[in-house]
Amino acid sequence: MKAEPVNVIPLAQAQTWAKRWQEASSIDIKAFLIPEIDVTQVLNEPNVENLRAYLGIDDNNNPKLMIVGVDKNGVDLINYDQGLYVYDMTSPCPKNCDYTSPLMG
Repeated sequence: MKAEPVNVIPLAQAQTWAKRWQEASSIDIKAFLIPEIDVTQVLNEPNVENLRAYLGIDDNNNPKLMIVGVDKNGVDLINYDQGLYVYDMTSPCPKNCDYTSPLMG
């Protein structure tokens, strides 16, 4: 018997949440494309058990999604001398969108 994936939500719920974000946010960001290599690099850092995402805006007012590794105690693992980095995983939508996605509303 195939195990159900963890933390999956129904498509209708995802659509509702996405629509609420789009209606509530004054920033026109619908999504971020996250390259697989970036996720793999973070997960391969020592003691990383989870990821945490931070939102930011760069000097040119471009939205940024930053990812850090998190240890088993929920602590961000950021120490450049030890190879624990903050990753800029920014390919925001609009600019990089899948307009056929059911989450685009």
